[in-house]
Amino acid sequence: MIVRDEARCIARCIESVRPHVDTMIVLDTGSVDDTIAIAERCGAEVHRFTWCDDFSVARNAALDHSDADWNLVLDADDWLAGGFEALGPETLPPASVSPARFVGCVSIVNQGVGEGGAARRFVPRVLPRGVRYAGRVHEQPVSALPQQPIGVELHHDGYAEDQLARKDGRNEALLRAELADHPGDAYLWHQLGRELLVRGRSAEAADPLLQACRLAAPGAVFRHSAVVSALRALKQADRLPEALALADEEQVRWSGSPDFYFAVADVYLECASREPARAMDDFLPVVEGAWKRCIDIGEQPALEGSVPGCGSWLAAGNLAMLYRTLGIDDEADEYELLAGTMRKAA
Repeated sequence: MIVRDEARCIARCIESVRPHVDTMIVLDTGSVDDTIAIAERCGAEVHRFTWCDDFSVARNAALDHSDADWNLVLDADDWLAGGFEALGPETLPPASVSPARFVGCVSIVNQGVGEGGAARRFVPRVLPRGVRYAGRVHEQPVSALPQQPIGVELHHDGYAEDQLARKDGRNEALLRAELADHPGDAYLWHQLGRELLVRGRSAEAADPLLQACRLAAPGAVFRHSAVVSALRALKQADRLPEALALADEEQVRWSGSPDFYFAVADVYLECASREPARAMDDFLPVVEGAWKRCIDIGEQPALEGSVPGCGSWLAAGNLAMLYRTLGIDDEADEYELLAGTMRKAA
């Protein structure tokens, strides 16, 4: 880990991984709270580093202290929540047994407010020996090895309101500096858009997210998140014609995404509220069909940026509210019951 002033949560992170790793290495970048003392008390090996406004440099400095065949990279506001067995030698064999054949991706569930709510992210965090990072912010490991999900699940609460306030401006400044050097990098545009969106700056987030959609390769892992986030940003920024156009353009690519159809329903519902004369004929039938499509698709936890519930209880609950508003009480009762059943099963 690289950390700074993480006394709030560092013990939670360390204790969650202690039974599953050999060594815990913490690189402190200038804490003035009890972070270092807590980390040492929890059994971590702590090193000090002078912050230089470059996350990849700090990540690499932390990795330089490790001689392990595999490195699990965490933030202090992460904690290991599942998939512990994937950290064993069956998934991550020692170099003496087999050379590394992949970079391991973990699932991160973001808990907190903001864009996407408790959105799932898939990030490369289990690195073979020798793999290093590049990028000032939202840094990525550089390797010719393929990235492969391994079943590890982390939870993260860095998007909670108080945590966002602590980091206000930092990531945005670093992202803009990185984009000045790499203006064609779709991933950086995506991260800038998400950064602005989670801070409630939808009007500013929309264009970076649209740029990410334009530049991202069709198979880019983050493209699903970029499209869904762009739809949300355009709706919140009152750019409804552009949101409708994006939904039409992207529909063929996301037939298996409940999150896409959930976002489409939100856009059309907003259109209905703005043009009530057209609501019953033009907009609400699309809203109804989109939420039903979410349920038909079901939960898709392997999609980057997916939100639990979009393929089940959230969509069913919204259908119940729609039917209740329209006075169709039997359908409302049915979907209320379905939403409750799905929520309990989640």
